[in-house]
Amino acid sequence: MRSKWWSIGGSLMIGLFVAYLDRSNLSVSLPSVAQDMGFAGEGFSVTSSLALTIFLIGYALANVLGGFLTRRLDPKVVVVWSFALWSMATVVIGFTSSLAVLLVCRAILGLAEGIYWPQQSRFARGWFAADELTKANSLIQYYGQFLALAVGFLVLTPIYQAFGWRVLFFLTGGLGLVFIVPLYMKCLRPEAEAPFRPDASGQPSAPLNFDSFGGWSFVFLVFSYITQGMLFWGITLWIPLVVKSLGFTGIDQALASAVPYAAAVLLAIPMAIISDRTKQRVLIASLGLLIPGGLLLLLPQVDGGMAKLALITVALGFYAASYTPNIWSILQSTVAPEAVGPASGIMNGLGAGGGGTIAGFLVGMLHSSTGSYMPGFMVLGGLVVLGGLSLLTYGRLSAPRLATQTAAG
Repeated sequence: MRSKWWSIGGSLMIGLFVAYLDRSNLSVSLPSVAQDMGFAGEGFSVTSSLALTIFLIGYALANVLGGFLTRRLDPKVVVVWSFALWSMATVVIGFTSSLAVLLVCRAILGLAEGIYWPQQSRFARGWFAADELTKANSLIQYYGQFLALAVGFLVLTPIYQAFGWRVLFFLTGGLGLVFIVPLYMKCLRPEAEAPFRPDASGQPSAPLNFDSFGGWSFVFLVFSYITQGMLFWGITLWIPLVVKSLGFTGIDQALASAVPYAAAVLLAIPMAIISDRTKQRVLIASLGLLIPGGLLLLLPQVDGGMAKLALITVALGFYAASYTPNIWSILQSTVAPEAVGPASGIMNGLGAGGGGTIAGFLVGMLHSSTGSYMPGFMVLGGLVVLGGLSLLTYGRLSAPRLATQTAAG
């Protein structure tokens, strides 16, 4: 079915693009939001860390629980309603001057997007064959995410500077309600029509247990994802303010904020080719943590804002192109079919939600005590190296399953 690449993959890619605009709008507009809501003074670092990471707290809980609770619901229904819910919450933020309302709406954003995320893996596993999963994940979960961050900072920053932060929230929330929800209703298909859905063989789904997720090797996989969540969100939540601290202002600030994510998009194609040809997904994903972690540890050794930005850009770009597309293919191919949604929720909830929350506070608190964002980035680098070693351990423990998956592909 050729149309699945457009109706399923393309629609979900566009949806994730808008979802990441909803996540990053506060990072762009934080100085003005803080001024209008009364936390621009001494408590800026603490309150800003809470405002940025409360999304991730809700996101972590909803990913883990949502993967299990929605396992028997049609993923089309789940993504439509969750997208509508968080889009409305985003629009409400544009009307308020209350910090409490901001925090509640950001928590709703996290809860709804957390329920949404595992459904993408269910769509990929249900509609694409084993040897199509890496390409499908790149389309569904990679390009939408990193194109939004590469283009989003370039687009959102001028809109914010020209029209203010309220228009920014009206625009990003409105896109979901007016465009994405109708798109999903028209283009996405029910799971009952998916050729590779868990019950396509006619056999009832087996009950979930620890072995459904891969046993103890799954723990090492999840730990690697926690450290990548710390790397990704520790940088992404703070990148507009980081580049400003490095001397970039105005349109240069927008460009500098976007460069790491543009690098991720450009590196994705050659890394995908290497992954497909070598079949060494675990090794390549592990290097996607080890090398970036080492680069962040080198930040004190370079002088000047441009040099530091270059290290951050290469680190984030190489990590995203090497780790992100491969890790979901590894997960979807090695856990039991009926466990794909719950496993995706556990990994993304603990990784992006839990790891991201810790990293957001870590970078913010170290900046508060040192006056620089670089100490926080260095700590992230060390943790990411541990994550790379954990993924290599996972590869050794899961060698039989990976060999079976490669032979099937």
